Amino acid sequence: MIRGIIFVIAGAAVSVLAMKPAAAQQPTGGAWRFVVSGDSRNCGDVVMPGIAETAKKNQAAFYWHLGDLRAIYSFDEDIQHQPEHIAKPLSIADYENIAWPDFIDSQIAPFGSIPFFVGIGNHETIPPLKTREDFLLQFADWLDTPVLRAQRLRDNPQDHRLKTYFHWIDRGVAFYYLDSASAEQFDGAQMGWFERTLAKDLADPAVTAIVAGMHKALPESISAGHSMNESPNGIESGRRVYADLLRAQNDAHKHVYVLASHSHYYMDGIFNTAYWKQNGGVLPGWIVGTSGAVRYALPPNSADAHGALMNVYGSLVGTVQPNGEIGFEFEKLAEADIPESVTSRYGHEFVHWCFVENSQAK
Repeated sequence: MIRGIIFVIAGAAVSVLAMKPAAAQQPTGGAWRFVVSGDSRNCGDVVMPGIAETAKKNQAAFYWHLGDLRAIYSFDEDIQHQPEHIAKPLSIADYENIAWPDFIDSQIAPFGSIPFFVGIGNHETIPPLKTREDFLLQFADWLDTPVLRAQRLRDNPQDHRLKTYFHWIDRGVAFYYLDSASAEQFDGAQMGWFERTLAKDLADPAVTAIVAGMHKALPESISAGHSMNESPNGIESGRRVYADLLRAQNDAHKHVYVLASHSHYYMDGIFNTAYWKQNGGVLPGWIVGTSGAVRYALPPNSADAHGALMNVYGSLVGTVQPNGEIGFEFEKLAEADIPESVTSRYGHEFVHWCFVENSQAK
């Protein structure tokens, strides 16, 4: 049997981009919303269309994916259960060829006209199967949208190179996707870019909030065992980014929010740890690895979080106020929320399997 809620959730944070006219996105009083989650391997082709419906219902300005699109090291169960691949099972070579195009067709397409921002995760960097260069080539259309390209050139008119980390500003909120997907990150080039760009945002009175999203969470979180703590460079560079964000909050007086996935559960208050209480302070932070990947048990110290859920799918909805303050709410996805078109394609039995059996935390 699947376990249910472990703690009652509090608010939750998230972010991504808007291309539609602002008026179409406003819930009330000039506020607007975005939706974010990550880790959509295994059952993502079933779960992500449901998250797309959450985004549509909330009139989201954009959806932001925090990485781990497909399993890559082995077959995704949803791809195996597509009717054409039940009739003629895939070889692993065939799977490798179709995994990312399947993500585009089955997980991006359901969002329709809602802008989709895609981040890199560790499953996108499994050599020799997939590399950063492969990711840049496959997802260039999403990494070099007019919004991202224009912002990149505003930040640095000489910066014509596509990268796996990026930045944009939407209605006074500066969003950053940081590439924490592998052990050598954040490397020197990414750190230099981040700190130069952040300095400009902190000096700009029109920027009222900073939202940093990434795959692996910054170090010394409640989820430290599955985070940037996995490598010495991740610890060092991640602590440095955390200190930069603390200064943004405490010295520049910006609203600051930090989002990650990598761990396949929901958690609010991930930096409420003894380390950060003793080393500068606690930033608002969330993990939302709830887009279809095989679900994990919560870490032993999860009671220190403001709220946590395991064995759930869903997404974070961020509501941005005109002053840059963002309220976050986790929207849990139920089996009944999966669109009928998806259930018809995969069958009720497999959809039910995703909700009941796709878990390491039974």
